[in-house]
Amino acid sequence: MAPSPESRLVRRLGTGDAVAVGLAAMIGTGVFVAWQPAASAAGAWLLAGLAVAAFVAFCNAASTAQLAAVHPEAGGAYHYGRLRLGDAWGALAGYAFVLGKSASCATAALAVGAYLWPSQDVLVALAAVAAVTAVNLAGVTRTARVGAVLVALVVVVLAAVVVTGLGDAGVAPDWSSGPSGGVTGVLGSAAVLFYAFAGYARITTLGEEVRDPAAIPRAVVVSLTATLVLYAAVGLTVLLVLGADGTAESARPLRAVAAAAGASWLEPVVAAGAAVAALGALLSLQAGVGRTAFAMASAGDLPARLAAVHPRRRVPHVAELASAVVTVLFVLVGDLATTLAASAFAVLVYYAVANAAAWRLGPDERRWPRWLSAAGLASCVLLAVSLPWRTVVAGAAGLAVVMAVRAILRRRAGP
Repeated sequence: MAPSPESRLVRRLGTGDAVAVGLAAMIGTGVFVAWQPAASAAGAWLLAGLAVAAFVAFCNAASTAQLAAVHPEAGGAYHYGRLRLGDAWGALAGYAFVLGKSASCATAALAVGAYLWPSQDVLVALAAVAAVTAVNLAGVTRTARVGAVLVALVVVVLAAVVVTGLGDAGVAPDWSSGPSGGVTGVLGSAAVLFYAFAGYARITTLGEEVRDPAAIPRAVVVSLTATLVLYAAVGLTVLLVLGADGTAESARPLRAVAAAAGASWLEPVVAAGAAVAALGALLSLQAGVGRTAFAMASAGDLPARLAAVHPRRRVPHVAELASAVVTVLFVLVGDLATTLAASAFAVLVYYAVANAAAWRLGPDERRWPRWLSAAGLASCVLLAVSLPWRTVVAGAAGLAVVMAVRAILRRRAGP
């Protein structure tokens, strides 16, 4: 095995740890909250939207995984964009990631509150942010181990929903009835469901903390495949038990499945599982935002103070604290629907840059065919414009303003 490149952090994570981080990010908030907006868009074609989202996720995973193996440093597509496309493209990816994933963190935190204590969801969300910040500051191995435990608990809950739902509730006779959104609806559904798959990027943002960079592509593929199988089982169960209309009308579809099965004991279990899943997603997401902010600060695209590394725990502690502060702001001003849509748009921009960077890889650097990068880029653009137009306009305008400010500040700073 070739020696790992020098790292400003410490390479403590093995392949299993990296898989745990990816699973914690993917098997999180999305599996509990994404079905309603996805069914509202696609109707009975919900699973087609899931298939499209999975294909786009695989294309993006192939691009980011092979980039991470070649350039195993913190920052993910921010780092890859700078190296392969130029500083401005890397900065665009970085800002999109920090803003979009901060919104994702808020979505996860609000989901914890919505399931544990709906009337005090913001208060619970703030407590969740404080808790995961403490874990992340304790060190990256703590993050991976806690994430693995949370994922295991959530998988048990989801398996209980699938078995109980299909076994006791059965198939709704009108499960395929209701209006279909057509091709546009399927794409809109895929854009929302893609949010649920996007967690594999957390593995690549930890590139400076994985012992063997060659393990990153394996960890991405394993975590993505496992998540797809689980999501397909849950999505099929929700659609068959509740029907397309019932799914679109249910803010908590997994609890609705338990209720349809007459399993009153399962409803509080689902609520607890959703809270645990959201907490695991928040843990992993915030770690990824902190690492990207750390990389951007190191390159001058964010304040240099964020590039500090804790002398004993070897984590970017200032960037982690700043990430927590931004998440708190999103929690205070947003809601689940708003933060979910904002995150989806920004993350698609981020992966578009990653795919464009992967297109520039040479033949000896590739692990998968080049056409996957082209397909991933085109798919990201297509799904992004399929989101509600207000989200697209607001997201594009926000990123344009940030990039304009960056250009002005750099021009004033001179060469």
